[in-house]
Formats: sequence, structure tokens, C-alpha cells
Amino acid sequence: MINIVIDTNILVSAALSPEGNPAKIIALLAENIQIQIFCASDILAEYDRVLSYEKLKISSAKKDRLINLIQKIGIFIKPPASITPMPDESDRIFYDTAKASGAVLITGNIKHYPVEPFIMSPTDFLLKL
Repeated sequence: MINIVIDTNILVSAALSPEGNPAKIIALLAENIQIQIFCASDILAEYDRVLSYEKLKISSAKKDRLINLIQKIGIFIKPPASITPMPDESDRIFYDTAKASGAVLITGNIKHYPVEPFIMSPTDFLLKL
């Protein structure tokens, strides 16, 4: 089993492009195959907030399915705050959650994070499986 943390952009991409790699990762999660998602309450709140943006045109039913999936199968932790310099401070909770849980952080915005071997694009993650 591989532990993962998913950046918000992965959920958005999965909701908007059902054939893309982010959607494939969500499908693996839903099927409970090979991966376990770790989350923090602040991450879940961000997922809910961003998936609700009107400009994204994500239906409330789709948003609710994604949020409910993560609530149901996710392992929730409260990670300690790191002091690692972050290019985008708002992404610290994702980094800290991944670091604390020994998880791979999957993101479409690699540049928002320090260079670390546990931070991967969706494509790189799927190639690792």
C-alpha cells in the first residue's frame, strides 16, 4: 500500500477531466487499490472551498462525492508544522501532512513545493505504481 496526499489541483483536474491521470488516481482511491490517502481537516476544508468555486462549474453532486470519498476512506492526522521554506506558504499543510505520514504528495504544481523525492506529478506517480 502506498500512502498519498493529494493537492487540491488534483481533485479539480479529476472533476474536470475524467480521462486524465488525476481522475485515474481518484479511481484507484475509490476502488481501494494500492493507495491510502492521508488528509488533515484544513486540507478537506480547502478541497470543499475550491471545488465550490462557481467558475469551475463542478456540480455540487460531484463535489460531494469527492469530499465524501475522502472523508470515508482517508486517514486524518494533525501534522506538526515544518520550518521548511515553502515557495507558496498556503501549500504547507499538504507538505506537512505528506511528510508526517510518510506519503507521496501528488501535485500538478511541483514548483509550489521544495524539491523532495516524495513530491510527484500525477504522471510520475502512476508510473511508480
